[in-house]
Amino acid sequence: MPDDFERMWNDLAPVGRSATSGGYFRQPFTAPEQELRAWFEAQCAARGLRVEADGLGNVVAWWDAGSGPGLLTGSHLDSVLDGGAYDGPLGVVSALAAVDLLRSRGFAPARPIGVSVFAEEEGSRFGLACLGSRLATGAMAWDRARELTDRDGVALGDVVPGGTSSLLSSVGTFVELHVEQGRDLVDRGEAIGVASEIWPHGRYRFEFAGAANHAGTTRMEDRVDPMLTYAFTALGANKQARLAGQRATFGRVEVTPNGTNAVPSLVRAWLDARCASDAELEELVEAITAQSADRAARDGTTLTMTPESVSRAVAFDPALAALVAADHEGGDWPVIPTQAGHDAGILAAAGIPTAMLFVRNPTGVSHSPAEHAEMPDCLVGVSALADTLERLAR
Repeated sequence: MPDDFERMWNDLAPVGRSATSGGYFRQPFTAPEQELRAWFEAQCAARGLRVEADGLGNVVAWWDAGSGPGLLTGSHLDSVLDGGAYDGPLGVVSALAAVDLLRSRGFAPARPIGVSVFAEEEGSRFGLACLGSRLATGAMAWDRARELTDRDGVALGDVVPGGTSSLLSSVGTFVELHVEQGRDLVDRGEAIGVASEIWPHGRYRFEFAGAANHAGTTRMEDRVDPMLTYAFTALGANKQARLAGQRATFGRVEVTPNGTNAVPSLVRAWLDARCASDAELEELVEAITAQSADRAARDGTTLTMTPESVSRAVAFDPALAALVAADHEGGDWPVIPTQAGHDAGILAAAGIPTAMLFVRNPTGVSHSPAEHAEMPDCLVGVSALADTLERLAR
């Protein structure tokens, strides 16, 4: 018999978990993530779902029923470095549990229902968020993706066969359930919300070049120190984002030669920027870059800024969002924006009608071991997803 939600959740809890921090290391195509993938396929087999996979790491399991365009749900199983348990896996486990709930109701879908697992959603290994869904929709070509490398220099093309994907060719609608990454639902006192839009966001690599030298013998006025330029840039980005009411974060830094007693020769730092509109994102990044370049000129260093990925604003189908949110026990679910990127945004941008459900996060903390959702809210999420699938697959 298939496992219920709580048993499935408990089965996943130890996989890839750090004994030190309590966070998760489920990077794509590593042993923990592959263990989760094998678990998913076993759960699908227990439910008699037909599993399809492409050569890019994506998987879809189909409940073959009815006819016409498929109704797809699901999410991802990979995590950020030292991440939380809920971001991604909650949507996959909830999708399997929702299929069970629909069957227990005796519901006969008028169209096929699929459960998906997309690869490398977080971009934690190969540096590009939503990589699996970008490849599956054709938003990114394999010829380019195959050259992406991880921090150890391993290329994506050496990890998966690659090629093209037909997994989404029969998909007519996508619904993703996700833990909320913020406090909107907490502040509203609601367990479930529906997405209205995803803020535009991007990842930008800043490279500050200077001159390596001795930390003790080099006078402060004689230094060409790229760490100073980076530090000014990080502080400036924080100020610019605060003044504009937007988001800017330097969360990853690499230093060469990375010695305690050496002035560095090179600092690489990655900016994550998110704004309420495409124009505001461009303005924020331009302002941060201009301020950084001005500081580099004064420090005698050089700046090279390279956009690694930029995702434009995504507005989810308002009619579909309204249909999903309306007429539930206790009233309509709130329709809210999100500042986090999701596979749902990639599918929506590819022209697939898409909706998102959020489950309340009591602290709003995400991408952290402290990420959490209460079990009663998770079970409400399963019911909400089942209700949504039933509404869309009648």
